[in-house]
Parts: sequence; C-alpha cells; structure tokens
Amino acid sequence: MNGQTAFPVPGVRLGIAAAGIKYAERDDLLLIELAEGGSCAGVFTRNAFCAAPVQLAKRHLQAGAPRYLLVNSGNANAGTGVQGMTDALRSCALVAQATGCEASQTLPFSTGVIGENLPMACFEAAIPKAQADLDENGWQRASRAIMTTDTRPKLISRQFQLDGETITVTGIAKGAGMIRPDMATMLAYLATDLAVQPALLQQCLEQAVHPSFNSISVDGDTSTNDACMLLASGVSPHAGVTDADSPAFNSLCEVVSEVCMELARELVRDAEGATKLVEILVSDAADEAEARQVAYTIAHSPLVKTALFASDPNWGRILAAVGRAGLQDLDIERIEIWLDDVCIVRDGERASDYTEEAGQRVMDQQEITIAVRLGRGAVESRVLTCDLSYDYVKINAEYRT
Repeated sequence: MNGQTAFPVPGVRLGIAAAGIKYAERDDLLLIELAEGGSCAGVFTRNAFCAAPVQLAKRHLQAGAPRYLLVNSGNANAGTGVQGMTDALRSCALVAQATGCEASQTLPFSTGVIGENLPMACFEAAIPKAQADLDENGWQRASRAIMTTDTRPKLISRQFQLDGETITVTGIAKGAGMIRPDMATMLAYLATDLAVQPALLQQCLEQAVHPSFNSISVDGDTSTNDACMLLASGVSPHAGVTDADSPAFNSLCEVVSEVCMELARELVRDAEGATKLVEILVSDAADEAEARQVAYTIAHSPLVKTALFASDPNWGRILAAVGRAGLQDLDIERIEIWLDDVCIVRDGERASDYTEEAGQRVMDQQEITIAVRLGRGAVESRVLTCDLSYDYVKINAEYRT
C-alpha cells in the first residue's frame, strides 16, 4: 500500500473475520455492506469452468438491489459441482440470517485452492463476527483479508470535487498468479459515494477495466473465479449521475479508471516471484486487435520472461516473439523494437547503433518498457507484465502443500 491513505466511502461498510478457512488466526472473510438504494456493477471471468460463487453472484446481480458482498480467501469453491452451488447458496443464506436482508441480495466471491468444498462451519461462525465488525474504515484490513499468494495488500483511494462536493473512490484488489484477465483474473472491489444509475455504473466499470485489469498478464492463465465490482452508495449530497454525456459521468470515469490502473500496476508489481515490472507498448498497428496480439505474444513468451529475470538483453527472443505473433503480411524491415530509449532492431536486423552495454543498462532496471513499432497503421496498445523467476515456479509447485 506504500502508506496509501484509505478514504472511507460513506454508505459502504466493511467487516472482517478470521474464519480459519485455510490458515488459523488469519483474517480471511470479508463482508461489504452497501447502503440501501445503492447500485452495483460487475465484470466476471469468462473461464468456462467459472466457480459456483461467480455463477451465483452474476445471477444475484441481475436480480437487482444487492446489499452485501461476501468474500473468502483460502478456498475457491471451483470445480465443486452441485455441492459447490449448495455451499454458495448457503453462504448467502447465512448473510441474510445475520443481517436481515434477502439471500438474493448477497453476492458471493471466493478465491484460493480449486477443487475443495467450502468448510461451511467456518462460515457459520465467522459471518456474524464480520457483520458485527462492519465499519466505513475497514478498507485496510479488508485489503489483507482477500490476499492469497500476494505479499502485500493493494489499496488505492482518491477524492475529487464535483460541483462543490467531495466525492470518494476507494478500491482494493488481490492477485499475484493465475493472472491474465478475461475479465477478470483477480478480485477487485471499488466503491464511490456518488449516486449512479446501474447501467451507467456498468459502463463506467467496463471502460475502466479494458486498459487496466484487462491489459495485464503474469502467466497467461485465466482464473475460474475472479471478478471486479464497482459499488455506488448514493449517499453523497451530489445529485448524482444520470447521463453518460454529463461532466459528472466523465469525472467519475476518469477517477475510477485511475484507481483501476494503479491497482493493476500493483498486481503486476507483486506478481508471484516477480522482480521486474514490464510495459509492452505496440504502436503503428493497423488495429487494436493486432497490437494486443503482438503485445501478449511477447508478454507470454517464457524465453522473453526468463531473459528479463536474468537481466539479459537477449533481443533475439523479443524479435522472435514479434515474428511468431501471427500477423499476416508482416514487413519486418518496417519494424523497430526498443528497450526504453535503446533501439535494438531496425530494418529487419539488429540496429546498427545498438550496443550490448546500452541494452544491459536498460535490462538492469526494475521497470522496463519494450516498445514495438509495426509500421502498419496508427493504433497502439499497452500491456503490463513481469519476468518469470525461480520463485514463481516454487510458489506454484508448492501451492497446495
């Protein structure tokens, strides 16, 4: 969090409990309460094996009027069949019992090991504790409760002025591995006190997600579970957002996008075993699809990622990744490839002014930009990724032990 101030969001309370789902005496259950009359938007994983809580959260969101979000870490409740859905439904019923809401007003979320049933006794004991703990100032503890292999919490909070009123946007996220959102491969929860109609809130979230959470990759794996949610409590004195063309909507979208982008960068910075944050910028493309195709081919190349870990300016690996990205009629003599301010490929070969010393200087940095100019058009796209280290293999090899 790097000393991040967490501005409370009026109308949103968070309660935390140590349920003992995977580890004893560790906060691992989060209950988020949304003020009555508030609105909620969400984007979810597209993995065909999406977990029971994802299926149920989508169903309950479509039913309207959600009041509570229930999040647990340590167990994904994915690949658990009929029992998984039974347990997800039971968790919502337990929230209803503790709060007096309808079970359909709770959206459940789970993250952790796939293929194991939820220990429902833990939920039965912990949900009332989380309800009793509800507090507008619970953001920092909440950011820790949702962690799995993360080494540090991710929390970003911003305030802005709108017609003389102070509006808050605060968000938390978790995710360090199995990260290649489609949407989305992590858990993220953002909230504002502004009143926003549900359709406009959904539009705002989708606009923010594309260049942020949907433009990062740690390992190319899309999870079964994860989601990004945006809550709007509506308790601000401001009149709220009812028009997509209004200055209020534009201001909100700008700040929500900023919070999403910062959270996305923090996810990649804290990727499992990562030592480098790498931005891949593909420009001069014919369209966005081919720009992202090239960017992700580089981002997912084990040879590129291991060279980054070794700080090895092995530019041939980047060149090869561009060449196998699948673009039709690629004119290699028009392509330039750069490491920050150092051109490594030009005119189909190593740049004439390139030196190993210059490449090494860039590769020794903790943050690096790989830029590819395709010479095919005027479109660009960015993807954030990281290196692939010994620790990534170790963390994932020992994940269930």
